Amino acid sequence: MQLHISPSLRHITVLPAKGFRELCKVKIGSRRLSYRMVFYSLLFITFLLRFVFVLTAVDAIEGENKCSSIGCLGKRLGPRILGRRYQPNVPEVIYQVLEEDTSPNEVEIGPQTLQEFVAEMKTELPDAKTFAIKLKTMVTFLEERTRTAKIQEYLYRHVASSSIPKQLHCLTLRLANEHSTNANARLQLPSAELVPALVDNSLFHFVLASDNVLAASVVASSLVQNSLQPEKVVLHVITDRKTYAPMQAWFSLHPLGPAIIEVKALHQFDWFAKGKVPVLEAMENDQKVRAQFRGGSSAIIANNTEKPKVIAAKLQALSPKYNSLMNHIRINLPEMFPSLNKVVFLDDDIVIQTDLAPLWDIDMNGKVNGAVETCRGEDKYVMSKRFKSYLNFSHPLIASNFDPNECAWAYGMNLFDLEQWRETNISQTYYNWIEKNLKSDLSLWQLGTLPPGLIAFRGHVHTINPFWHMLGLGYQDNTTIGNVKAAGVIHFNGRAKPWLDIAFPQLRPLWTKYLNFSDRFIKSCHIRET
Repeated sequence: MQLHISPSLRHITVLPAKGFRELCKVKIGSRRLSYRMVFYSLLFITFLLRFVFVLTAVDAIEGENKCSSIGCLGKRLGPRILGRRYQPNVPEVIYQVLEEDTSPNEVEIGPQTLQEFVAEMKTELPDAKTFAIKLKTMVTFLEERTRTAKIQEYLYRHVASSSIPKQLHCLTLRLANEHSTNANARLQLPSAELVPALVDNSLFHFVLASDNVLAASVVASSLVQNSLQPEKVVLHVITDRKTYAPMQAWFSLHPLGPAIIEVKALHQFDWFAKGKVPVLEAMENDQKVRAQFRGGSSAIIANNTEKPKVIAAKLQALSPKYNSLMNHIRINLPEMFPSLNKVVFLDDDIVIQTDLAPLWDIDMNGKVNGAVETCRGEDKYVMSKRFKSYLNFSHPLIASNFDPNECAWAYGMNLFDLEQWRETNISQTYYNWIEKNLKSDLSLWQLGTLPPGLIAFRGHVHTINPFWHMLGLGYQDNTTIGNVKAAGVIHFNGRAKPWLDIAFPQLRPLWTKYLNFSDRFIKSCHIRET
């Protein structure tokens, strides 16, 4: 075939190659056809051919290599032009089998690994329905095995974090014995001449509530050692009746002068002995409801319908920490220290790495609670907590009163303006919501004192720099050591407490550095650095 184009580009002549001449004239029009238009036309045709080639190659890769280029192009573009999407050729029976509800007890034992499944399919060459049934059986089995393993992991962590290590139990017993046999272990703390300092508002007052002697010793040592003015530090150690003797023995035999240490049991406070104590009543009711509502760890893990994370939350709610009076007592600070204007409340699972005196220079702007917010920060795993992380917004009482996206804050290291606190109804609000939670069968929140604290202190929180309180060292270990060392206060909140065997090994030295492992009590109880 020959193609002739006239010089004027007005006629095109096609000559067939079979010996006879047929003249075909196509009138282009009066408008002149430029060479540029011819070039772009050829370029478009080239692109179209490449597009067809790509679609053909894709079909070949997918196994559709029996269609021609034009056929594949039509199959691909036709449904799209008509407004429909290309549907893969998957038998409908597979979807029907996968969507059927099947009880885990009804599933027959089949291949238990992917390798076994592939080998069986190659051997038997089953139809689509049999393939789907076998696949569903394997996935269901693996899901159930994964769920069981997760629940066992959460149970073991719960037991490990809730139990008292024998080393700590040994330390408590030895100190109690020392208290009964050694007069130097029964010293008045502080001494008589230093008692006026306990109500001196020109000094820096810290409050530590704990029934863990070893943990309290680390908090006290790190506080005093990092203070630039230790002579102005007053630490009020509050404990329960059973731990009072060991705690007094430890601080009597391990003075931290020139700092002033007071050790006092709850029953020694005047307000504690006067009539009803709301926090004690709330705790008693809380324990009764939990005993009926939770059913113990055995009942929790026996539930086959709940997700592992829900079971983990319920196990965590059984932790003695959340039913401990030491965890609730901070709400009574204004009554416990009626002469003090400002205190810093410390949890016993923190380590202080800097001088905390600058906290007293913070202008609270009339707020009561100076705390670090936990809804923003570089660590998205730890610093992403809002009200919806702690409160049950599916309950109408919570949903109608609070904003789920309101920023949360943390307990552990808090600056409290007691003078301003006494002018509010924060404590009463706390008790009211505790009572509401009990009446709703603990459905407003599940555990801890932070949820009612978020409610009670709402509108009374002054945000402080995150430098003063770094969280999460007890439940995740992806924080860099450099960032941890740069923080003013680090908090081992979570199950992996630094005094437990499940502590993260790279973080534990930041806590053990404040222990003297040559001390006779620590050595005799086999408390080791690693």
